[in-house]
Amino acid sequence: MLLGYATKEGTATYQQRVGAGLAPGHFREADGVVVSSIGLGTYLGEADSHTDALYAAAIERAVAGGINVLDTAINYRHQRSERVIGQVLARMQQGGVVSREEVVVATKGGYIAFDGTVPPDPRAYVYETVVKTGLAGPDEIVEWNCITPRYIEAQVERSLRNLGLACIDIYYLHNPEAQLQKWSRAEFVRRVTEAFAVLEAQVAAGKIRRYGTATWNGYRQPPTARDSLSLAELVAAAEQAGGQRHHFKVLQLPYNLAMTEALTQRNQRGKQSSHALVSILEAARDCDMTVMASATVLQGRLTQSLPVAVAEAFSELSSDAQRAIQFTRSTPGITTALVGMKTVAHVDHNLEVAKVPPASFAQLRQLFRSRS
Repeated sequence: MLLGYATKEGTATYQQRVGAGLAPGHFREADGVVVSSIGLGTYLGEADSHTDALYAAAIERAVAGGINVLDTAINYRHQRSERVIGQVLARMQQGGVVSREEVVVATKGGYIAFDGTVPPDPRAYVYETVVKTGLAGPDEIVEWNCITPRYIEAQVERSLRNLGLACIDIYYLHNPEAQLQKWSRAEFVRRVTEAFAVLEAQVAAGKIRRYGTATWNGYRQPPTARDSLSLAELVAAAEQAGGQRHHFKVLQLPYNLAMTEALTQRNQRGKQSSHALVSILEAARDCDMTVMASATVLQGRLTQSLPVAVAEAFSELSSDAQRAIQFTRSTPGITTALVGMKTVAHVDHNLEVAKVPPASFAQLRQLFRSRS
């Protein structure tokens, strides 16, 4: 087990050591640590040993080359993605390549996770491992999503074992908006508050450093949508669970050239006025929260055939994949653009973006004007 967690001093040392050749603006400060503007995601791929080996090589190259944000979830590749990250970090620390204090590790809990592979009878597996053990009742599982306190507590412990870590830097509730398909909003907020109380207790125990929500639809919907999330409600839940010094500090949501709602959809109550609606990026800024963008290249769909205007706006880059990453990491309010990378070649190609400064406001304005 690797002791410690990402620290201000450790991540600053990482920036100094690997930063030669990387442009200003690649590293940013977020909640007291220094993070790379590009992070490595581990969602895609088969749950097999071949993909494990691909990810291991990609993670090692990424961390050595200037990416110190690693993002995963317990259900990604049936726990195998967490395990690969843990194995690589242990090997790199043992070899003196990187220290635990230099790398930000984020994972998620909330979906039922199989163990290494899909079981012959998935529903029987859920009954044996979740219902029969008392972690949740059948009615508390909504679309394979579960956020009961007992289940979340157990998932934190399992993720710590998978990752081989004493402490997780960021722990997300995974798509909690799925619960709104069954429960009223008042009941949903009550259940989230209970889950946040568990995560506050995990912070107090030194098992996680901060927590957040990783969502797909929740922050992109009109406020009238059944599964929309209100950041104000969630912050209030965190305050109830942990007081004014709560640790609800990070949001993860899709943001890319094809999904710009985080910037353009005004669906959150503004901090200054309960009547004015603002974007989730504005609301997060007002709450001093870090925003990590998922789906930066939309599972590969933004790596080719982008509009000519994108190439013109980001002419210093050589591929559509690089331009898609540049767009996301350059948007004000986005701290890190998460990109799924499971080959060394992809890591090397995407790290070329870190060698140029983030796009200017003028470049982004030119791009948005061309799209209007």
